[in-house]
Amino acid sequence: MDCYDFELDLPPEFCHYQDNGCEFGDSCLDCPFPECLYAEPGGKQRWLKCLRDGAVLRLFTSRGKTIKDLALMFGVSRRTIQRILKRAKDVSTPNSRFQRGADG
Repeated sequence: MDCYDFELDLPPEFCHYQDNGCEFGDSCLDCPFPECLYAEPGGKQRWLKCLRDGAVLRLFTSRGKTIKDLALMFGVSRRTIQRILKRAKDVSTPNSRFQRGADG
C-alpha cells in the first residue's frame, strides 16, 4: 500500500452539501425536531404513530368517542385503539410492584 492511497477528508467548510430539508422543514438547520427523524430507522413512523395515539386519546377522553368510532376514523382495528388506550393508562398509573418495593 502506498502512503498516498487514502481518501481526502476535507473539513466541513470545504464540503459542498445541499440542504434541501424534508417535508417537515425547508432545511435541516430550520428543522423543528431536536434530532432528524430520518437519522434513526423507523423514526418518522414512530413520530407519526405518536401523533395518532395522542389524537386518539384526546378524542376518547374529551369528546367521548367510542372505540369503534375511533377505529373507523383512523383506519385501524378496534384492537389497535384498545392497545393505544391501554398504553396511555399504563403510563399514567404507577406500577404497584415498584411501589411495594420502595415501601418495604
